[in-house]
Amino acid sequence: MSQRPRRRFEGTAMGSIVFDLRPGLGIGPFSLGMPICEAFVQIEQQPKIYDVVHVKYLDEEPLKLDIVISFPDHGFHLCFDPWSQRLRLIEIFDVKRLQMRYATSLIGGPSTLATFVAIYALFGPTFPGTYDKDRGVYTLFYPGLSFAFPIPSQYSDCCHGGEAELPLEFPDGTTPVSCRVSIYDGSTDSKVGVGYLMDKASPPPLPAGSLYMEEVHVKLGEELWFAFGGQHIPFGASPQDVWTELGRPCGIHQKQVSLATLPENRILEFCTLVIIVHFRLFKKTWKFYF
Repeated sequence: MSQRPRRRFEGTAMGSIVFDLRPGLGIGPFSLGMPICEAFVQIEQQPKIYDVVHVKYLDEEPLKLDIVISFPDHGFHLCFDPWSQRLRLIEIFDVKRLQMRYATSLIGGPSTLATFVAIYALFGPTFPGTYDKDRGVYTLFYPGLSFAFPIPSQYSDCCHGGEAELPLEFPDGTTPVSCRVSIYDGSTDSKVGVGYLMDKASPPPLPAGSLYMEEVHVKLGEELWFAFGGQHIPFGASPQDVWTELGRPCGIHQKQVSLATLPENRILEFCTLVIIVHFRLFKKTWKFYF
């Protein structure tokens, strides 16, 4: 697993930003389903906020696991599907580091504890959640949103048969504090959280007629053909020829690897996995995998 930290300024103070929480849609400037290139644009535009950024992926098999953009100073990360490179899940893994706003109320951050009672009062009644006895975690679900609460072992009996009387309070009068918040597509009945009992989040469906994943046909040794747009890109075409067909690229990403240093049997593998360029034409984005 590769991890590439980036630092520009001294760390932003914990809890110094407030993000609007949009269940089932996103948080702050990050929306579920957005391409990873758009997330990087947001990060580049706010260097004083996103001053420490970690990008994590499986270097050996980059299409096997999520591409994760993590913000350790703010306690959250973005999980992108490795194939479509669209945002499928947002996780706040340190709720005390990120202050969220829902409607007119604040929750989380260093000054506002995200307690079970406070969350239940803010978001309203819901069905009983799921208790993972092995992890000692109770997860409360709302459409496109879940809150995980650690349950001390001495109070595990409060979650009878995996369920608990809501809102959850312990016999000593205390209430658990959320340790993790998950934001995911709310158009399905999925229950997303941490542990084997949970479903895996998927990116929201693309709008009807979207060309984000436009079908591209490949004639081996000859050309690429775009099924909808009708463009033909012959192998061996110059960058100028490609730009003429598809328009100016919206971004170019270079991998610092010399093909001359790769064994012959790795060159094709390398060319298969590296994303060469993103083109935008008539507000459409294509991703090429050569």
